[in-house]
Amino acid sequence: MNTLKDERAASAKLRNIYTVEHGVLPEDHWSRTGHKGGVLWLTGLSGSGKSTLAVGLENALHGLGYQAFVLDGDNVRAGLNSDLGFSPEHRSENIRRIAEVAALFAQSGTLVITAFISPYQDDRDAAREIIGDGFHEVFVDSDLEICEARDPKGLYKRARAGEIPEFTGISAPYETPSNAELSVNTGTLDIGASVHFVLDHLEGHFTQRPSLIRVA
Repeated sequence: MNTLKDERAASAKLRNIYTVEHGVLPEDHWSRTGHKGGVLWLTGLSGSGKSTLAVGLENALHGLGYQAFVLDGDNVRAGLNSDLGFSPEHRSENIRRIAEVAALFAQSGTLVITAFISPYQDDRDAAREIIGDGFHEVFVDSDLEICEARDPKGLYKRARAGEIPEFTGISAPYETPSNAELSVNTGTLDIGASVHFVLDHLEGHFTQRPSLIRVA
């Protein structure tokens, strides 16, 4: 039986693919925006606050004049990855596609904020390899008990009832990041403090405008 990887390889052999060389380099985009492009890869359990934090960061960065954009798990699965399920193989392909898209955004000078459970370390490492130096893994850390108590979409209740197979944290594993650039404990920090915490990290790694990120 062919795997997704086999199918991608076979498809590539049927096409003549040529790399497009851009006349505008990433450094040119950075000099225009005043900040480097890159990817903040938010990972954590469902209910840990990834999407809330991602949207809060996008709003704060937009207000500060940054070019920022959120790629969220539900939105991507509703369109680009609507053909994928939640088996380990499909989860890996989901992350691969997202990483490829995020890398293109980053090359354009955009700060991409992704919000995906991305439960497997190997998949996150593969995303890091695709994206390169601009990849910053952010572990959105919250205990399972807190995430389940929040349960904003009612998913944990359905998973406990056996209605959702292969649900991360219940019937499927979540592998805690081993080399994340940043860890945000959303079990102890509110959304405002969490946003500020990540902004401080951004200033040290992406901005070319000293002391730009200052939120009262």
